[in-house]
Amino acid sequence: MTLPEQDILYIIIAFCTSLGFSLIGTPFIIMMCKKKGLYDMPDARKVHKFAIPRLGGALFMPSMCIGIVAALAVIHRGLSHEFTVTLSTVAMASGGIVIYLIGILDDLKGMKAMHKFIIQAVVASFFPLCNLMINDLHGLFGLHIIPCFLAYPLTVFVILLIVNAMNLIDGIDGLASSLSICILCTFSWLYSDLGSQLFCLLSIALAGAVAGFFCYNYYGKIGGNKIFMGDSGSLFLGYVISYLAIKYQMTNWQVFEYRENSFLISFTLVMLPCFDVIRVAIGRRLRGKKMFDPDKTHIHHIIMATGLGMHQTLLVILLTFGAFCVINYGLFIFGLSLSIIMLTDVVSYLLLTYFTITMKED
Repeated sequence: MTLPEQDILYIIIAFCTSLGFSLIGTPFIIMMCKKKGLYDMPDARKVHKFAIPRLGGALFMPSMCIGIVAALAVIHRGLSHEFTVTLSTVAMASGGIVIYLIGILDDLKGMKAMHKFIIQAVVASFFPLCNLMINDLHGLFGLHIIPCFLAYPLTVFVILLIVNAMNLIDGIDGLASSLSICILCTFSWLYSDLGSQLFCLLSIALAGAVAGFFCYNYYGKIGGNKIFMGDSGSLFLGYVISYLAIKYQMTNWQVFEYRENSFLISFTLVMLPCFDVIRVAIGRRLRGKKMFDPDKTHIHHIIMATGLGMHQTLLVILLTFGAFCVINYGLFIFGLSLSIIMLTDVVSYLLLTYFTITMKED
């Protein structure tokens, strides 16, 4: 697939504008955090050893919106046919704002995990109520179209899974942001290929915003311009990614033509962080702990326990993400069923985790 020249222009404008706004705005967020004492404090569970400003993700939503508006302002006719504002559009946008605001509130004042989870569940219910859901399993376990009474709770569960997976994998410099950039850029390409320029823009504009944050998070100096994403960023990223993933995989002939691999693509892009949060949650329950109890059993903790540094760990996880994408694509091309591919992914992930744990330093 190749992108049309017009879409390339949309993408460049949206990405560069949101990137620029994020790069310019983040130092002001850092200054505010230092002035107000808004730091992510180190503890036994966390990797960092110094207090770091924690509101970097607060610019994700405004930067994304500015990037989209800039692209529309320059190429004002390209998306005019997509501007029908429906009740569903308002509901989905409202859900994103709610998720963004509870993330800000948690970063500023702190919230109980259960309270955040309940609000996330309410917002997640907006998806099926707006007729956006996982309604076709594309042959997984022999199932195709599934009834609404199964599609509704499955959709809400998957949204909660993705949102919390992106939140909980944000444990080392650049991890959540770099994974999100890879996922968002891929969705931008996929939606452009479908002719959906609006969702192409949304994906790439958010990727630009996250890329600006990444520069300060990954390359910033402690005590200077280093900043963490915070819940305001990770929860919003999870919400948008879950929206893009569910919309892309949904079978709806009135919106997009049927694509045999749409479910597999969405699954593959969010698989790694979701597998991690499922494994951690199950492990906590088996040890008699609550699912929301913090610990150091996430994938980045396990890899760093082998002796690798933070940046090396990031590289390993990104290579693993890329490997799963390539392997799944290859297995699909060779004609393997979705059930076999997903089973292979689960077994491969568990084996990789097991061997990594056995490599821990004494």
